[in-house]
Amino acid sequence: MYMRRTMHKHLIALFNRFNLRSLTTLPQNHEPISVVNPNHLLRVCTVLYQQQNSPESRLQTHLRTCEFHLTHEFFLQVCNKFPLSWRPVYKFFEFTETQPGFHHNSVTFNKMVDVIGRSRNIDLFWEVLQEMGRRRLANDKTFAIALKTLASIREMKKCVEFFHFMNAQGYGYSLETLNKIVQILCRSKLAVEAKEIVLKLKTSIPPNGVTYGYLIKGFCDTGDLIQAAKVWDLMVDERFEPGIDAVEKMMETLFKTNRFDEAMKLFQAMRITRIDEMGLPTYSLLIDWLCRTGKVSQAHMVFDEMLKREIHPDNKTMSSLIYGLLTKGRVREANNIMKGIERPDIAVYHGVIKGFLRLRKPGEATGVFREMIKRGCEPTMHTYIMLLQGHFGKRGRKGPHPLVNFDSIFVGGLVKAGKSLEACKYVERMMKRGMEVPRFDYNKFLHYYSDEEGVLMFEEVGRKLREVGLVDLGDVLLRYGEKMATRGRRRDRGGEP
Repeated sequence: MYMRRTMHKHLIALFNRFNLRSLTTLPQNHEPISVVNPNHLLRVCTVLYQQQNSPESRLQTHLRTCEFHLTHEFFLQVCNKFPLSWRPVYKFFEFTETQPGFHHNSVTFNKMVDVIGRSRNIDLFWEVLQEMGRRRLANDKTFAIALKTLASIREMKKCVEFFHFMNAQGYGYSLETLNKIVQILCRSKLAVEAKEIVLKLKTSIPPNGVTYGYLIKGFCDTGDLIQAAKVWDLMVDERFEPGIDAVEKMMETLFKTNRFDEAMKLFQAMRITRIDEMGLPTYSLLIDWLCRTGKVSQAHMVFDEMLKREIHPDNKTMSSLIYGLLTKGRVREANNIMKGIERPDIAVYHGVIKGFLRLRKPGEATGVFREMIKRGCEPTMHTYIMLLQGHFGKRGRKGPHPLVNFDSIFVGGLVKAGKSLEACKYVERMMKRGMEVPRFDYNKFLHYYSDEEGVLMFEEVGRKLREVGLVDLGDVLLRYGEKMATRGRRRDRGGEP
């Protein structure tokens, strides 16, 4: 008994170290969010965890002995403590149903049904959904949780049955709700399931152009151009016109899958039939891919057409043109465009840096890096990774000096990450020279050193690199070390009372 009380005190002390923040979701009646007592919450959650397999009468007896104020916020906090375990949450729900004066709303029901769905108790999940329908507490979020859970496990019959059941409860067949569900499923890489739901509900909820547009974009995101084309044809057969966003998504997917001619045919068809709907996003997309593939002359023609239609380019479009010109060695033209931009942002600087790195001129790229810092444009992690790849190479660089020898850097990174065994294996293979050097993950390298020790390391290595004449590379590492130090000081100030 003494050990149990001592353990409970330690748990309370540990629990109090964390600041509990209330959920931002308000109940439908817009009641003020009550403050949850962490000690009461810990006690209730402890009972639910320890007694979750006990008989219902015993569990409820233990809960009645706990001192706590039952509110909607308290129920939500209990659900948060068991995000993947349905039994404690549902047991607590059954207990709350016996409490006079407390009534669940859509927010609490949605939270509970989400936990049950994540734990894959589909029978109970279906029962609770039906109960929500009978109580008229279902909303769009309920539909989203239900359909996403059921579609992810291929319960397609229940997906369709859910719409029919909700219609019987007075919710009606809503095309707006169906479109929201299709959009959510397609964003979750469930385009096949979304299409099946649409086709099975076609007689009850006729789809429109928005529905088919979401399906096209969903299949494009998964790289399934065949299904996207089938939906496109079905859409045209039903006399719906694809939205401009669906057209752009199809073009982008065609470019990504190296079907350049088909993408250009689609663009030409849009120019003939729907040129008034084509705006900056369409032109920017085409110019970007033309410059990526080295077709700078065609990109200039598209750019001139855009200007004739009085569509003003943004920095992203100008960045693509600059990159395309630099890859062709037309540095002077790229500099003229760069000077003409009044307010260059990170996209413009990245285009210039990538262009110089493509020409294998890391020194010029580092000069652009210095200029963007002077103008107050803060570099991102991607900026540092590009510059490191430009100086070291994607697979690492061999050099006589240990500071620029990829083998020593790679082994040091493995040791820093705590992977001593992998480092030893690499050294053995390196000595035998019997394997190809793997591609170095600069992202993980910077992540492993983004701490207090890393700040000192970058400062020391940057200084030594400058001493041996590698000024550009030293400046990049020094700047990254300063960024980590500044971030640490900001974090320390934020933690002060």
